[in-house]
Amino acid sequence: MSRVQLALNVDNLEESIGFYSKLFSTDPAKVRPGYANFAVAEPPLKLVLIENPGQGGSINHLGVEVPDTDTVDAEQIRLAGAGFASIDQRGTTCCYANQDKFWVEGAPNGEHWEIYTVLADSATAGGPSGASHATSPATRQATRVSTTASPPVAEQAHCHCSSGGIA
Repeated sequence: MSRVQLALNVDNLEESIGFYSKLFSTDPAKVRPGYANFAVAEPPLKLVLIENPGQGGSINHLGVEVPDTDTVDAEQIRLAGAGFASIDQRGTTCCYANQDKFWVEGAPNGEHWEIYTVLADSATAGGPSGASHATSPATRQATRVSTTASPPVAEQAHCHCSSGGIA
């Protein structure tokens, strides 16, 4: 099953969990310090809450959760064929999960989109503390990947779920 992911910055995690539990009639699937996620059945949605005081109500990042690594690869190839560059992350730990994923480059308004699959749960948030996907243009250029035949395997250590979110 594929579903859209919406990761929101929230000022108060506990208050936000209460609100979204009522809004979607479901309890969080995972709660960790400064982090919670909901696997909403209807509409199919992965809602992620990231505690970032002073940034509440803003989008942290967006994504599409897919069922497996083969689907991640297929989507990366499809988007490369459409002219999109990507930043590849395989076997990475982010948002308290081990994942295979890539970040889509070039969103017209600077949105951060990931296509990912969860390989296993993790006890740690992942990425260096305070790391974010927001990097300088020179760094993005150096790590940009364009796939034409098969997806590359290159690790970039950026995780949006760490405290501080996107810089």
